[in-house]
Amino acid sequence: MPRPLLSLIIILQFMHLGLQQSDAASRSQDPYTSYFTGNSTDKEVQPDFGITMMGGRTEHDVAMQWFLGKANGGDVLVLRASGSNGYNDYLYTKLGVKVNSVESLVIKTAEAANHPYVIEKIEKAEAIWMAGGDQFNYVSIWGNSKMKDALNKHINKKRGVIGGTSAGMAVLGEWYFSAENGTIQSEEALRNPYHEKAKLGNDFLRIELLKNTIADTHYADRKRQGRHSAFISRIAKEQEKRTFGIACDEYTAICIGADGIAHTFGKSPEKENAIYFIQTTCKGSMLPEQCKPGSPLSWMANKSAMSVYKIIANSSGQQTFNLNTWENGSGGEWFDWYIDNGNWIETPGQQPNCNHKK
Repeated sequence: MPRPLLSLIIILQFMHLGLQQSDAASRSQDPYTSYFTGNSTDKEVQPDFGITMMGGRTEHDVAMQWFLGKANGGDVLVLRASGSNGYNDYLYTKLGVKVNSVESLVIKTAEAANHPYVIEKIEKAEAIWMAGGDQFNYVSIWGNSKMKDALNKHINKKRGVIGGTSAGMAVLGEWYFSAENGTIQSEEALRNPYHEKAKLGNDFLRIELLKNTIADTHYADRKRQGRHSAFISRIAKEQEKRTFGIACDEYTAICIGADGIAHTFGKSPEKENAIYFIQTTCKGSMLPEQCKPGSPLSWMANKSAMSVYKIIANSSGQQTFNLNTWENGSGGEWFDWYIDNGNWIETPGQQPNCNHKK
Protein backbone atom coordinates (compact mmCIF):
# COMPACT_ATOMS: atom_id res chain seq x y z
CA MET A 1 0.00 0.00 0.00
CA PRO A 2 1.45 3.43 -0.90
CA ARG A 3 2.71 5.36 2.13
CA PRO A 4 0.51 8.46 1.49
CA LEU A 5 -2.63 6.29 1.41
CA LEU A 6 -1.55 4.40 4.53
CA SER A 7 -0.89 7.70 6.32
CA LEU A 8 -4.33 8.97 5.31
CA ILE A 9 -6.02 5.82 6.69
CA ILE A 10 -4.16 6.18 9.98
CA ILE A 11 -5.14 9.84 10.24
CA LEU A 12 -8.80 9.01 9.54
CA GLN A 13 -8.74 6.26 12.17
CA PHE A 14 -7.40 8.69 14.75
CA MET A 15 -10.00 11.27 13.74
CA HIS A 16 -12.74 8.63 14.13
CA LEU A 17 -11.38 7.68 17.55
CA GLY A 18 -11.34 11.33 18.50
CA LEU A 19 -14.95 11.74 17.43
CA GLN A 20 -15.96 8.67 19.47
CA GLN A 21 -14.21 10.09 22.51
CA SER A 22 -15.88 13.44 21.93
CA ASP A 23 -19.29 11.78 21.70
CA ALA A 24 -18.62 9.85 24.90
CA ALA A 25 -17.56 13.03 26.67
CA SER A 26 -20.71 14.85 25.59
CA ARG A 27 -22.85 11.94 26.74
CA SER A 28 -21.20 12.03 30.14
CA GLN A 29 -22.71 15.51 30.60
CA ASP A 30 -26.26 14.31 29.99
CA PRO A 31 -28.58 13.89 33.00
CA TYR A 32 -29.35 10.29 31.99
CA THR A 33 -27.06 7.34 31.28
CA SER A 34 -27.48 5.31 28.10
CA TYR A 35 -26.25 1.80 27.33
CA PHE A 36 -26.86 0.87 23.69
CA THR A 37 -26.63 -2.45 21.86
CA GLY A 38 -27.52 -3.12 18.23
CA ASN A 39 -28.41 -1.05 15.19
CA SER A 40 -28.40 2.69 15.88
CA THR A 41 -30.74 3.37 12.95
CA ASP A 42 -34.31 3.37 14.24
CA LYS A 43 -36.53 0.68 12.77
CA GLU A 44 -40.14 1.71 12.28
CA VAL A 45 -42.49 -1.25 12.55
CA GLN A 46 -45.94 -1.70 14.03
CA PRO A 47 -45.68 -3.56 17.35
CA ASP A 48 -48.32 -5.83 18.81
CA PHE A 49 -49.90 -4.76 22.08
CA GLY A 50 -49.12 -6.77 25.17
CA ILE A 51 -48.32 -6.62 28.88
CA THR A 52 -45.69 -8.71 30.64
CA MET A 53 -45.62 -8.85 34.43
CA MET A 54 -42.89 -10.63 36.42
CA GLY A 55 -42.68 -11.30 40.13
CA GLY A 56 -38.97 -10.78 40.58
CA ARG A 57 -35.79 -12.64 41.45
CA THR A 58 -35.02 -13.62 37.85
CA GLU A 59 -36.55 -13.23 34.42
CA HIS A 60 -38.57 -16.05 32.90
CA ASP A 61 -36.98 -16.71 29.52
CA VAL A 62 -40.12 -17.96 27.74
CA ALA A 63 -42.15 -14.96 28.91
CA MET A 64 -39.39 -12.61 27.84
CA GLN A 65 -39.37 -14.23 24.40
CA TRP A 66 -43.11 -13.54 24.20
CA PHE A 67 -42.43 -9.91 25.18
CA LEU A 68 -39.68 -9.48 22.57
CA GLY A 69 -41.81 -11.10 19.88
CA LYS A 70 -44.40 -8.35 20.28
CA ALA A 71 -41.78 -5.81 19.13
CA ASN A 72 -41.85 -7.38 15.64
CA GLY A 73 -38.13 -6.85 15.15
CA GLY A 74 -38.20 -3.24 16.33
CA ASP A 75 -36.41 -1.40 19.11
CA VAL A 76 -36.48 -2.34 22.80
CA LEU A 77 -36.08 0.25 25.55
CA VAL A 78 -35.23 -0.65 29.14
CA LEU A 79 -36.08 1.99 31.74
CA ARG A 80 -34.46 1.99 35.14
CA ALA A 81 -33.54 4.33 37.99
CA SER A 82 -30.48 2.34 39.06
CA GLY A 83 -28.13 -0.26 37.65
CA SER A 84 -26.60 -0.31 34.19
CA ASN A 85 -26.64 -2.55 31.11
CA GLY A 86 -27.56 -5.92 32.60
CA TYR A 87 -30.45 -6.44 30.18
CA ASN A 88 -28.74 -5.50 26.93
CA ASP A 89 -27.02 -8.71 25.87
CA TYR A 90 -29.74 -10.86 27.44
CA LEU A 91 -32.48 -9.24 25.37
CA TYR A 92 -30.44 -8.67 22.21
CA THR A 93 -28.67 -12.00 21.74
CA LYS A 94 -29.46 -14.64 24.38
CA LEU A 95 -33.17 -15.29 23.85
CA GLY A 96 -33.10 -16.02 20.13
CA VAL A 97 -35.63 -13.31 19.20
CA LYS A 98 -34.35 -10.82 16.66
CA VAL A 99 -34.77 -7.15 17.55
CA ASN A 100 -33.21 -4.06 16.00
CA SER A 101 -31.67 -2.70 19.20
CA VAL A 102 -31.75 -2.71 22.97
CA GLU A 103 -31.07 0.48 24.89
CA SER A 104 -31.04 0.84 28.67
CA LEU A 105 -31.66 4.31 30.05
CA VAL A 106 -30.89 5.05 33.69
CA ILE A 107 -33.14 7.94 34.71
CA LYS A 108 -32.69 9.21 38.25
CA THR A 109 -33.78 12.85 38.14
CA ALA A 110 -36.59 15.05 36.95
CA GLU A 111 -34.18 16.67 34.49
CA ALA A 112 -33.46 13.29 32.94
CA ALA A 113 -37.14 12.31 32.93
CA ASN A 114 -38.00 15.43 30.91
CA HIS A 115 -35.01 15.29 28.57
CA PRO A 116 -35.90 15.33 24.85
CA TYR A 117 -33.63 12.35 24.16
CA VAL A 118 -35.46 10.21 26.73
CA ILE A 119 -38.89 11.20 25.41
CA GLU A 120 -37.83 10.55 21.83
CA LYS A 121 -36.57 7.08 22.73
CA ILE A 122 -39.86 6.22 24.43
CA GLU A 123 -41.78 7.46 21.40
CA LYS A 124 -39.69 5.39 18.98
CA ALA A 125 -39.57 2.17 21.00
CA GLU A 126 -41.72 -0.80 20.03
CA ALA A 127 -41.19 -2.55 23.39
CA ILE A 128 -40.60 -0.94 26.80
CA TRP A 129 -39.37 -2.84 29.84
CA MET A 130 -39.24 -1.39 33.36
CA ALA A 131 -36.55 -2.98 35.50
CA GLY A 132 -36.78 -3.74 39.20
CA GLY A 133 -35.67 -1.21 41.77
CA ASP A 134 -37.49 1.33 43.91
CA GLN A 135 -40.97 2.03 42.56
CA PHE A 136 -41.14 5.33 44.41
CA ASN A 137 -38.54 6.66 41.96
CA TYR A 138 -40.79 5.60 39.10
CA VAL A 139 -43.99 7.19 40.35
CA SER A 140 -42.44 10.30 41.96
CA ILE A 141 -39.84 11.16 39.32
CA TRP A 142 -41.08 9.57 36.11
CA GLY A 143 -44.73 10.02 37.08
CA ASN A 144 -44.32 13.79 37.41
CA SER A 145 -42.59 14.29 34.08
CA LYS A 146 -43.07 14.11 30.34
CA MET A 147 -42.14 10.45 30.61
CA LYS A 148 -45.58 9.61 31.97
CA ASP A 149 -47.38 11.06 28.96
CA ALA A 150 -44.94 9.37 26.57
CA LEU A 151 -45.42 5.99 28.26
CA ASN A 152 -49.20 6.27 28.14
CA LYS A 153 -49.05 7.18 24.44
CA HIS A 154 -46.87 4.13 23.86
CA ILE A 155 -49.51 1.96 25.54
CA ASN A 156 -52.73 3.49 24.30
CA LYS A 157 -51.90 5.20 21.00
CA LYS A 158 -48.97 3.30 19.54
CA ARG A 159 -50.23 0.07 21.14
CA GLY A 160 -46.71 -1.09 21.92
CA VAL A 161 -45.81 -3.84 24.35
CA ILE A 162 -44.88 -2.89 27.91
CA GLY A 163 -43.65 -4.93 30.84
CA GLY A 164 -41.79 -4.92 34.08
CA THR A 165 -40.40 -7.02 36.89
CA SER A 166 -40.60 -6.47 40.65
CA ALA A 167 -40.97 -2.67 41.06
CA GLY A 168 -41.53 -2.44 37.30
CA MET A 169 -44.52 -4.77 37.60
CA ALA A 170 -45.81 -3.07 40.75
CA VAL A 171 -46.54 0.17 38.87
CA LEU A 172 -48.35 -1.35 35.87
CA GLY A 173 -51.81 -1.41 37.42
CA GLU A 174 -54.06 1.65 37.59
CA TRP A 175 -53.36 1.59 41.34
CA TYR A 176 -49.96 1.08 42.92
CA PHE A 177 -48.22 0.85 46.27
CA SER A 178 -45.72 3.70 46.11
CA ALA A 179 -43.22 2.56 48.81
CA GLU A 180 -42.78 6.27 49.60
CA ASN A 181 -42.08 5.46 53.24
CA GLY A 182 -40.42 2.10 52.59
CA THR A 183 -41.98 -1.33 52.41
CA ILE A 184 -44.78 -2.53 54.65
CA GLN A 185 -45.34 -6.01 56.07
CA SER A 186 -48.69 -7.80 55.93
CA GLU A 187 -49.14 -7.69 59.70
CA GLU A 188 -48.71 -3.90 59.75
CA ALA A 189 -51.14 -3.31 56.88
CA LEU A 190 -53.79 -5.64 58.34
CA ARG A 191 -53.57 -4.01 61.79
CA ASN A 192 -53.94 -0.58 60.21
CA PRO A 193 -54.78 -0.37 56.48
CA TYR A 194 -54.03 3.37 56.64
CA HIS A 195 -50.57 2.89 58.13
CA GLU A 196 -48.15 5.68 57.19
CA LYS A 197 -46.17 3.18 55.13
CA ALA A 198 -49.25 2.11 53.14
CA LYS A 199 -49.10 4.88 50.54
CA LEU A 200 -51.20 4.17 47.45
CA GLY A 201 -51.62 6.09 44.22
CA ASN A 202 -53.43 5.93 40.86
CA ASP A 203 -51.84 8.64 38.75
CA PHE A 204 -49.19 6.88 36.67
CA LEU A 205 -50.11 4.42 33.88
CA ARG A 206 -53.46 3.87 32.18
CA ILE A 207 -53.83 0.33 30.85
CA GLU A 208 -57.46 -0.52 30.22
CA LEU A 209 -57.04 -4.21 31.02
CA LEU A 210 -55.57 -3.26 34.41
CA LYS A 211 -58.24 -0.73 35.37
CA ASN A 212 -59.21 -0.80 39.08
CA THR A 213 -56.30 -3.18 39.58
CA ILE A 214 -53.29 -3.15 41.89
CA ALA A 215 -50.31 -5.48 41.41
CA ASP A 216 -47.87 -6.96 43.90
CA THR A 217 -44.69 -9.00 43.55
CA HIS A 218 -42.33 -11.31 45.48
CA TYR A 219 -45.67 -12.49 46.77
CA ALA A 220 -45.81 -15.67 48.83
CA ASP A 221 -42.02 -15.50 49.07
CA ARG A 222 -42.39 -12.41 51.29
CA LYS A 223 -45.88 -13.25 52.62
CA ARG A 224 -47.52 -10.28 50.93
CA GLN A 225 -51.03 -11.72 50.57
CA GLY A 226 -52.19 -9.85 53.69
CA ARG A 227 -50.84 -6.45 52.72
CA HIS A 228 -52.17 -6.81 49.18
CA SER A 229 -55.60 -7.65 50.62
CA ALA A 230 -55.38 -4.51 52.75
CA PHE A 231 -54.53 -2.39 49.70
CA ILE A 232 -57.42 -3.89 47.74
CA SER A 233 -59.82 -3.34 50.65
CA ARG A 234 -58.87 0.32 50.92
CA ILE A 235 -59.31 0.94 47.22
CA ALA A 236 -62.70 -0.81 47.24
CA LYS A 237 -63.86 1.31 50.17
CA GLU A 238 -62.59 4.62 48.82
CA GLN A 239 -63.85 4.05 45.27
CA GLU A 240 -67.01 2.21 46.34
CA LYS A 241 -66.54 -0.25 43.51
CA ARG A 242 -65.18 -3.71 42.93
CA THR A 243 -61.40 -3.87 42.96
CA PHE A 244 -58.94 -6.33 41.45
CA GLY A 245 -55.45 -7.54 42.16
CA ILE A 246 -52.78 -9.41 40.23
CA ALA A 247 -49.77 -10.91 41.98
CA CYS A 248 -46.74 -12.97 41.07
CA ASP A 249 -44.47 -15.09 43.21
CA GLU A 250 -40.81 -14.96 42.32
CA TYR A 251 -39.75 -16.87 39.17
CA THR A 252 -43.21 -16.42 37.61
CA ALA A 253 -44.61 -14.21 34.86
CA ILE A 254 -47.84 -13.21 33.15
CA CYS A 255 -48.18 -12.27 29.47
CA ILE A 256 -51.44 -10.55 28.51
CA GLY A 257 -52.35 -10.09 24.88
CA ALA A 258 -54.71 -7.60 23.29
CA ASP A 259 -57.42 -10.26 23.57
CA GLY A 260 -57.33 -9.94 27.37
CA ILE A 261 -56.15 -13.51 27.94
CA ALA A 262 -53.39 -13.77 30.54
CA HIS A 263 -50.94 -16.58 29.82
CA THR A 264 -48.99 -17.63 32.89
CA PHE A 265 -45.41 -18.84 33.11
CA GLY A 266 -43.55 -20.47 35.94
CA LYS A 267 -41.10 -23.24 36.73
CA SER A 268 -43.40 -25.97 38.02
CA PRO A 269 -42.67 -28.73 38.98
CA GLU A 270 -39.15 -27.51 39.79
CA LYS A 271 -40.59 -24.58 41.75
CA GLU A 272 -44.15 -24.52 43.06
CA ASN A 273 -44.47 -20.75 42.79
CA ALA A 274 -47.83 -19.25 41.90
CA ILE A 275 -49.72 -16.45 40.15
CA TYR A 276 -52.86 -14.90 41.67
CA PHE A 277 -55.87 -13.14 40.13
CA ILE A 278 -57.90 -11.50 42.92
CA GLN A 279 -61.35 -9.88 42.79
CA THR A 280 -63.53 -8.46 45.52
CA THR A 281 -66.97 -9.84 46.21
CA CYS A 282 -69.92 -8.89 44.05
CA LYS A 283 -72.44 -9.92 46.72
CA GLY A 284 -74.12 -7.76 49.35
CA SER A 285 -72.66 -4.32 50.07
CA MET A 286 -69.36 -5.26 48.38
CA LEU A 287 -67.47 -3.12 50.94
CA PRO A 288 -65.33 -3.99 53.98
CA GLU A 289 -67.10 -4.12 57.34
CA GLN A 290 -64.24 -2.20 58.97
CA CYS A 291 -61.55 -0.32 57.09
CA LYS A 292 -60.42 2.84 58.84
CA PRO A 293 -57.23 4.44 60.17
CA GLY A 294 -55.80 2.97 63.35
CA SER A 295 -58.06 -0.10 63.48
CA PRO A 296 -57.62 -3.71 62.35
CA LEU A 297 -59.11 -4.49 58.96
CA SER A 298 -62.20 -6.71 58.87
CA TRP A 299 -63.85 -7.95 55.71
CA MET A 300 -65.71 -11.20 56.19
CA ALA A 301 -68.53 -11.12 53.59
CA ASN A 302 -69.61 -14.61 54.63
CA LYS A 303 -65.96 -15.68 54.48
CA SER A 304 -65.66 -14.80 50.80
CA ALA A 305 -64.60 -11.15 50.68
CA MET A 306 -62.27 -11.95 47.77
CA SER A 307 -62.30 -14.66 45.14
CA VAL A 308 -58.83 -15.71 44.02
CA TYR A 309 -57.76 -17.80 41.05
CA LYS A 310 -54.36 -19.31 41.83
CA ILE A 311 -52.19 -20.93 39.17
CA ILE A 312 -49.01 -22.88 39.90
CA ALA A 313 -47.60 -22.24 36.45
CA ASN A 314 -45.26 -24.17 34.20
CA SER A 315 -43.41 -22.92 31.13
CA SER A 316 -46.03 -23.88 28.56
CA GLY A 317 -48.08 -20.68 28.76
CA GLN A 318 -51.22 -22.80 28.42
CA GLN A 319 -52.50 -22.07 31.92
CA THR A 320 -54.57 -18.95 31.45
CA PHE A 321 -56.99 -16.48 32.98
CA ASN A 322 -59.53 -14.30 31.16
CA LEU A 323 -59.31 -10.64 32.19
CA ASN A 324 -62.42 -9.83 30.15
CA THR A 325 -64.66 -11.84 32.45
CA TRP A 326 -62.47 -12.39 35.55
CA GLU A 327 -64.28 -15.71 35.92
CA ASN A 328 -62.72 -18.12 33.43
CA GLY A 329 -59.35 -19.77 33.79
CA SER A 330 -57.51 -22.98 33.05
CA GLY A 331 -54.97 -24.88 35.09
CA GLY A 332 -55.69 -23.19 38.42
CA GLU A 333 -57.89 -23.38 41.51
CA TRP A 334 -60.33 -21.00 43.21
CA PHE A 335 -59.84 -19.83 46.79
CA ASP A 336 -61.70 -17.45 49.09
CA TRP A 337 -59.85 -14.85 51.14
CA TYR A 338 -61.27 -12.87 54.04
CA ILE A 339 -59.95 -10.79 56.93
CA ASP A 340 -61.16 -11.26 60.49
CA ASN A 341 -60.03 -8.48 62.84
CA GLY A 342 -56.63 -8.11 61.18
CA ASN A 343 -56.13 -11.81 60.42
CA TRP A 344 -55.88 -12.87 56.78
CA ILE A 345 -57.51 -16.25 56.08
CA GLU A 346 -57.60 -18.46 52.98
CA THR A 347 -60.08 -21.29 52.34
CA PRO A 348 -61.03 -23.37 49.27
CA GLY A 349 -63.45 -21.45 47.07
CA GLN A 350 -65.66 -21.63 44.00
CA GLN A 351 -65.79 -19.78 40.72
CA PRO A 352 -67.68 -16.49 41.24
CA ASN A 353 -70.71 -15.52 39.20
CA CYS A 354 -70.47 -11.76 38.94
CA ASN A 355 -71.22 -11.17 35.25
CA HIS A 356 -68.09 -9.06 35.03
CA LYS A 357 -69.32 -6.41 37.45
CA LYS A 358 -66.37 -4.06 37.28
